Amino acid sequence: MSKQKTRREALVYHAKPQPGKIKIVPTKPYATQRDLGLAYSPGVAEPCLEIAKNKDNVYKYTAKGNIVAVISNGTAVLGLGDIGPEASKPVMEGKCLLFKIFADIDGIDIELDTTDVEKFIETVKIIAPTFGGINLEDIKAPEAFEIERRLKEELDIPVMHDDQHGTAIISAAALLNALVLTNKKIGEVRIVVSGAGAAAVSCTRLYKAFGAKDENIVMLDSKGVIRRDRENLSSEKLEFATDRKIDTLEEAMKDADVFIGLSVKDIVSVEMLLSMAKDPIVFAMANPDPEIDYNLAIKTRKDIIMATGRSDHPNQVNNVLGFPFIFRGALDVRATKINEAMKMAAVKALAELTKEPVPEQVNIAYGQTRLTFGRDYIIPKPFDPRLISEIPPAVAKAAMESGVAKMPIDDWDKYREELLQRSGNDNKIVRLLHDRARMNPKKIVYAEADHLDVLKAAQIAYEEGLATPILLGNKAIIAELMKELEFDADILVIDSHADEANDKRNHYASKYFENRQRSGVSLFGARAKMRERNYFAAMMVLEGDADGMISGYSRAYPTVVKPVFEVIGRAANVKKVSTVNIMITERGPLFLADTSINIDPSAEEIAEIAKMTANVAVTFGFNPVMALLSYANFGSSTHPRATKVKEAVKILHTSNPELVVDGELQIDFALNKELHQGKFPFSKLSGKKVNTLIFPNLESANITYKLLKELNQADSIGPIMVGLRRSVHILQLGASVDEMVNMTAVAVIDAQEREKRKLARTQK
Repeated sequence: MSKQKTRREALVYHAKPQPGKIKIVPTKPYATQRDLGLAYSPGVAEPCLEIAKNKDNVYKYTAKGNIVAVISNGTAVLGLGDIGPEASKPVMEGKCLLFKIFADIDGIDIELDTTDVEKFIETVKIIAPTFGGINLEDIKAPEAFEIERRLKEELDIPVMHDDQHGTAIISAAALLNALVLTNKKIGEVRIVVSGAGAAAVSCTRLYKAFGAKDENIVMLDSKGVIRRDRENLSSEKLEFATDRKIDTLEEAMKDADVFIGLSVKDIVSVEMLLSMAKDPIVFAMANPDPEIDYNLAIKTRKDIIMATGRSDHPNQVNNVLGFPFIFRGALDVRATKINEAMKMAAVKALAELTKEPVPEQVNIAYGQTRLTFGRDYIIPKPFDPRLISEIPPAVAKAAMESGVAKMPIDDWDKYREELLQRSGNDNKIVRLLHDRARMNPKKIVYAEADHLDVLKAAQIAYEEGLATPILLGNKAIIAELMKELEFDADILVIDSHADEANDKRNHYASKYFENRQRSGVSLFGARAKMRERNYFAAMMVLEGDADGMISGYSRAYPTVVKPVFEVIGRAANVKKVSTVNIMITERGPLFLADTSINIDPSAEEIAEIAKMTANVAVTFGFNPVMALLSYANFGSSTHPRATKVKEAVKILHTSNPELVVDGELQIDFALNKELHQGKFPFSKLSGKKVNTLIFPNLESANITYKLLKELNQADSIGPIMVGLRRSVHILQLGASVDEMVNMTAVAVIDAQEREKRKLARTQK
């Protein structure tokens, strides 16, 4: 993607459909006059009076306890430097977004127009009663040190400068694990720190808290080694000044065990790396380009353990592993500060979590067969769902034990359950979907590529590395649209009507006739059908010229399904093809089936649909907890429409006892865990969170998913076709660009899974 195009897309993203990335959403009813009277005058007077009696009641009656201020003056923004408060606002909004999606914390960004330390501190102190915590961001050193120190001393709410402590906490966890793997002790290793800014100072202080020795540490700034005999050193630099008579990074690296890079790219040479001790630990964290290229480093030293700040290499040191969960734990016990004990608890929790068995969802997301603790996995992945239930409790316990918690937690199991509930309100599954597709992109044919939105989706899939598109349609129209979109890529474009496609048409027609000659198809008819884009595209997939197919944007579903069924057909041992929609809801993803094909399935067919839907959930890393839905609950009706669902459950309990499935159930009892457990404690679903819904007929499933999509604005991934011989997925008429991109990722993952199964069969 060109830099100009990236720039334009970034600007459009921030400007449309409304400016910015965050907004305020009411949490209480406001529909009636009574609601408004309680929300404001006169009802609001009552909580005001209670808070006036006891200031701590502000946490009981307002949102203060879940609001963190993200505050900056824009003096050290990312790699942009001192760009000012207004220009820093998009970054601060982005930080608020991360707080919300990873830890369900409401971030409010505040940009201060001052570089005066005293004014900054005074302003934050004045507005502090509004917030449960303060996240300082992108403030240049050395002012950042003084601002954080003073605010921590003078406020009674958690304060943390993430630029300093976020990297320190994550890298410290990685360092502890790397030392375990290399059988080295932190008190004995020689550490070189390239960089002397806020992050470098905080990292080194935290390493010292875990036992690193001053005499074993060498820190460098832009002038070289920070020696005690240098003049005009700041107090922070003087803290790490060495007595060794060395001046350069090259000298410092000789026989060093650990390199910590928080400086600039390509500062470490091959010779420097070779001069390090056995089993060197190299954390090259300059972004976007590390101090030494990852591939060069691992090629140079086979015994290296390396981490970077990049997501495209193992061991990413990513601050999102820390700050959302640290504040979550601090807020939940109403901590008066974030102290060293809490930061060290976060480090230990991250380090220990890395050693635990990794959930299949994480393996799937990162394209791994089995992630295990080792040289390429010394720190958890950012999308590990366990982070929300492990890091905040560790931080909260440390706050309680160190005496800074004002509201201790008694029931830790209940707290972890609450944390898991908080983690279901974002689009993690979409990010995981894209990441997994990106691991092994496949050739996907877009049967309607001469439509602007379809071509946009293909372009995004190509530029994001999700797939290799094959564009099917009118070549002239596609060329014009590609020019309009600045889609400049050397990819295959095919017009199934054009003379140049004649050889392929004839080949596909012959194969189609061979397969369908006993179903009333003539060779002449087969040739005619190969001019139709959906027949041509399906034959491309069947013959291996494409790995998957996307269609349906401009045509009614039944007209696209027919060619696919005729060409591709059902997989072996499948009686009914069906579809699944994944709905991204506030309670987490819901798998719904069958949403598009089977009008009134029998009990046996419902059971088959349920089994295939369970496989879809597993493919995307979820353990299916399935409710078979009806208008009745457990035998309350003897009507055939209810009894067929009951019979389907009986079939599943007999044929697949390992599945967590029950019914027949009304949807409120299926989704409300407390209601279900109270009325039906005997059920297999009792006490469990249902994530898969199997409907009794097409109209109920189709209506439900479209209702969720439109009224609740829930994102939908699907319909995902299951039960076919190849990866083919048919869109709903008029699908959005985002929906088509997501379906592309689904088609790629489907093709990946088929490839794995085929490989497994050949290896037996």
